[in-house]
Amino acid sequence: MSPKRPVYPFAALVGQELLKKALILNAINPRLGGVLVRGEKGTAKSTAARGLAALLPPIPMVANCPFHCHPEQADLMCPACRERLARGEALAVRLRPMPVVDLPLGTTEDRLLGSIDLEAAIKSGEKHFEPGLLAFANRGILYVDEVNLLDDHLVDVLLDAAAMGVNVVEREGISFEHPARFILVGTMNPEEGELRPQLLDRFGLCVEVMGLANLEDRMAVVTRRLAYEDNPEEFAGQWEADQERLRATIISAQERLPRVAYPPEILRLISMICLDQGVDGHRADIYMLKAAQTLAAYYGRQEVLAYDVREAALLVLPHRRRRQPFGDARLDQDKLAETFQKFQEEQEAPPVPSGPAPLAEPTATGEGKAVIGEVTTAPGDPFAVSPLELSPSRQIKNAPGSRTRTRSDNRTGRYVRATPTPPPVPDLALDATLRAAAPCQSLRDRGNLALAVASPDLRHKVRERKIGRHILLVVDASGSMGTQERMRETKAAILSLLLDAYQRRERVGLVVFQGNQAVPALPFTHSIEMAQRYLRDLPTGGKTPLPHGLALAVDLIKKERAKYPKDAFLLVLISDGKANISLTGKPPMAEVRELALQIKSLGINALVLNT
Repeated sequence: MSPKRPVYPFAALVGQELLKKALILNAINPRLGGVLVRGEKGTAKSTAARGLAALLPPIPMVANCPFHCHPEQADLMCPACRERLARGEALAVRLRPMPVVDLPLGTTEDRLLGSIDLEAAIKSGEKHFEPGLLAFANRGILYVDEVNLLDDHLVDVLLDAAAMGVNVVEREGISFEHPARFILVGTMNPEEGELRPQLLDRFGLCVEVMGLANLEDRMAVVTRRLAYEDNPEEFAGQWEADQERLRATIISAQERLPRVAYPPEILRLISMICLDQGVDGHRADIYMLKAAQTLAAYYGRQEVLAYDVREAALLVLPHRRRRQPFGDARLDQDKLAETFQKFQEEQEAPPVPSGPAPLAEPTATGEGKAVIGEVTTAPGDPFAVSPLELSPSRQIKNAPGSRTRTRSDNRTGRYVRATPTPPPVPDLALDATLRAAAPCQSLRDRGNLALAVASPDLRHKVRERKIGRHILLVVDASGSMGTQERMRETKAAILSLLLDAYQRRERVGLVVFQGNQAVPALPFTHSIEMAQRYLRDLPTGGKTPLPHGLALAVDLIKKERAKYPKDAFLLVLISDGKANISLTGKPPMAEVRELALQIKSLGINALVLNT
């Protein structure tokens, strides 16, 4: 058997200091609530998580225990190991490499939490628990790529277990619990949709990652990656000394953490920061104190300093500040500085002690500057809008206003659970049927059958499919829209529509027309923030190619409809209607009328906002 290929060394990662620090802190203190990594693809998110696992030392566990229990700490044991320990039995111990368990997007609740052991039930007629992914991840790392695309109820279950350190399963006649302490690493690309604020708040730390902007850093990424791919063993050996130093630092910090204290004024500072930053709830205060204590342990101290709190704020607060969908999620650095100044004046203390350079929050580069002759107007305040309901004649059957899931009345869609109630179209759930029949085998005459199934055992699949609406905003950015008050009100109206779409979790696209053309400014996306960001910097100027905008909108909706044939589509045109550029050589308004008839014939719902 060939030796296992070394994992890319954690110490060899270039840049991404916030990401590395957040992962290290969770390794030191697994009670920090995990880390949510938001950002672009190809920025070493998964590489960092796997590198951290390889960096950490092996963990001792009770041999042959499916829950990887700690051999000495009873609070980290499953019921069986606790019972053996209470009887005075010597528990065999083996070392296990720090595991990284991937949670696939298609995971079911049974696979995540665990369920009845079907084989044991058939053989003995007894109900035994079969561990799920949370058991495999116990005392390791649970990695969830694209956590924002995971079903909300699974994210809820996952975060509950991460917060409590225990997985409680009560289903199919089973009541069982086992330790589930793991480092939760969730990644997401905001362009593909956001997490609900209630779920965002459950992650202890959050970092934004983006591609490196420094030339030398980008060159180093390529050089190191190619060297690793050419000879992984040699490359890993070159970084072993750095890995060992970092490993020793983490182990030392883990041992020091229980002794880290904090003076009362530190807790006062934390609460001041949370109040000044407009944070809802109290999780931020709790996690900021935990993070500050962990940072102090990492830096070799046994007392929390104000500097630790400042650094913890960069990791704990950004994803908790958002009060509205379009609010800035970044930490208000000026307000943070004011809070520290006020705190220092209250304490009559010297400035914050010197220490390692504070972590810098990534900053976005400027985009889409207006060209000469164009004017950019800030949007007005959004306002409440009436729900944009579809006309009954065009509404998709069973489709609610929001993008959601509905029970499928045929065999299409994802199998989510089983029920004893038969559906209109027969769809047997074999797994659930076998689980229902298994405990009864000792009471039944099976004859020559391996398993005797009776009518009461039959279970049927409940399937769900995603449905919803796609809204395409077609925005006039011509010079006739350029009066500041008109464009400000127009942008406010669009923001209001975006806010409504955000609350309904709908997909939104954006077409802008001005000058001599129309452009697809934003493809259909769940990321309403991207549309808002583009809209905020949208300049006005030039002529009004309204036919171009409508023609492009029809083409985009046709393509999107091919992907989602059962969904509903809404075209929202925002214009003063003063078309003066032709698409085919005909009079512009004649082209507009032809395109309007085409939109009607295609069954596309349309709304016109006459500015």
